[in-house]
Amino acid sequence: MPLITHLDGARAPWLPGYRVKIVDGNCLEASERRLKALREVQGGALPGKSLVVYEPAQGLVTDVFPCEDGHAQERSLFGAVLETVQANDLWIQDRNFCTCAFLGEIDRRGAGFITRQHEGLRFESVNVLRSVGRIETGHVAEQRVQVRDAQGGMHLFRRIQIKLDQATRDGDRVLYLLTKLPLRKASAKRVARLYRKRWTLETAFQHLEAYFHSEINTLGYPKAALFGFCLALVAYNMLAVVTAALRSVHGAQIIDQELSLYYVATDIAQTYHGMMIAIPEDEWRVFSRMRPVEMVATLKELAQKVSLKAYRKSPRGPKKPQPKREGHTTSSHVSTAKILRNRKVNAATA
Repeated sequence: MPLITHLDGARAPWLPGYRVKIVDGNCLEASERRLKALREVQGGALPGKSLVVYEPAQGLVTDVFPCEDGHAQERSLFGAVLETVQANDLWIQDRNFCTCAFLGEIDRRGAGFITRQHEGLRFESVNVLRSVGRIETGHVAEQRVQVRDAQGGMHLFRRIQIKLDQATRDGDRVLYLLTKLPLRKASAKRVARLYRKRWTLETAFQHLEAYFHSEINTLGYPKAALFGFCLALVAYNMLAVVTAALRSVHGAQIIDQELSLYYVATDIAQTYHGMMIAIPEDEWRVFSRMRPVEMVATLKELAQKVSLKAYRKSPRGPKKPQPKREGHTTSSHVSTAKILRNRKVNAATA
């Protein structure tokens, strides 16, 4: 983050005065059954999951909360997340994070949030829904509601209704959002638009898997699988510094709209081994001794020499609607951590 700051390579803030953080869960895909304890298991072996925090202004993953138990509820990790909440944060999350305890603690710490309302959340209406107009995806209305936490404290939130012109992939035509942002900071329309941009983190997960192979399904042990995923997060942050340097030299609009991260990551992967062979290890140590200002000057000098033509996105046509599939398949999964734990217990008692 200091390098991106010195580069002046951050994107425009989503909401001035707030540090926007998007939090979402990531469940690692089922691993191969290389472990002896997994060879007779029928379901897919889940090596773990995590909650990941992404800051879109810098394009950085700034926190990760790993859990070895692939069957654990994401809500069991909320306590660790709440310890990091600071005043003037703006947390954007899906409805799984919509609990009285989680939202109430964010409010108590002086931070803001935008979350999709979970149908199980209890609230009391302070006034009726009032229409405020339209956005690109539908009609918007809002009201004020009260939510009571476990300690009996009352929290006053804004509840925003969005009647969608087109249903979501889950078939929902009406969405409800809750926010603590004051009206003078963000209108209901702006809150709805900010929530729409939550997919930025989902795109980051897709990039991690496609470009950095973040989920190595040969890693069966939970600690190993989670460690591999976290190393991919570090690589993603390194790429964020590279794109910030390019943004500072070539302009934010060109880099954000035309640069293909796929081509950049592929070029790095193809060139890396040759560079490590051709350039002795001692030659790289000069970078570890650089102060941030020196590193920024070097990054800018290198960015000026990059030919963007080789890394431009390939334009694609509009997406076609997916045909409705008949029927569905279900697959069971098991938690690798639980199986290994039970195996240790059985071995100790045998």
